Amino acid sequence: MTIRVLVCDDQDLVRAGYVTILSAQPDFDVVGQATDGIAAVEQARLLRPDIVIMDIRMPLLDGIEATRRLVGPGTAPGALRVLVVTTFNLDQYVFEALRAGASGFLLKDTPAETMIEGVRVVAAGHALIAPEVTRDLIGHFGARIREGNGGQADRVLAELTEREIDVLRLIVAGLSNPEIAAALFISRETVKTYVSRILAKLGLRDRIHAVVLAHRIGLFTGEP
Repeated sequence: MTIRVLVCDDQDLVRAGYVTILSAQPDFDVVGQATDGIAAVEQARLLRPDIVIMDIRMPLLDGIEATRRLVGPGTAPGALRVLVVTTFNLDQYVFEALRAGASGFLLKDTPAETMIEGVRVVAAGHALIAPEVTRDLIGHFGARIREGNGGQADRVLAELTEREIDVLRLIVAGLSNPEIAAALFISRETVKTYVSRILAKLGLRDRIHAVVLAHRIGLFTGEP
């Protein structure tokens, strides 16, 4: 299956580099380019790509707000996914990008091979950031946004079965699917099924956003 990609970056050389790298792959089709956040949103809605590669610092509208308008809370669920790529290795950028709805985060000095594989991973519906990185990052910022959300934790738990809660707890702890399978003495395929059910019930795009939600509402606070 061909992966349709929209490249959004205000730097001509960077944008051209992405286009050259991605266009050389037989399973990629670069369907458009944008140089600012407003154009990124307009082009994404017009061209309907599978993946938007989004810079953060762009004129007129930054990449985080552009991401929020395309895939953030309140937007209609769809196949579109956003991979944020930026020069700035700042925790706040990563956190805000994920909260805005991005499915992955890379730095611009990422090797070309990693970028290519990252696009494929995100297109397949998976999160790009390693679970342990996500856990540490969101754990750092989570305390800022937990106040006033106590009742939400109970409502979330009420949506899930006991086994789904067990799986969600281990996702939040940073375990991979094989590690969850070993911890709960179930198969990896069963874990995948539980993860899919959890995401569907909670209206989440991927496991990164499950971790974001858990920390935002203080779910499993204080647990290892």
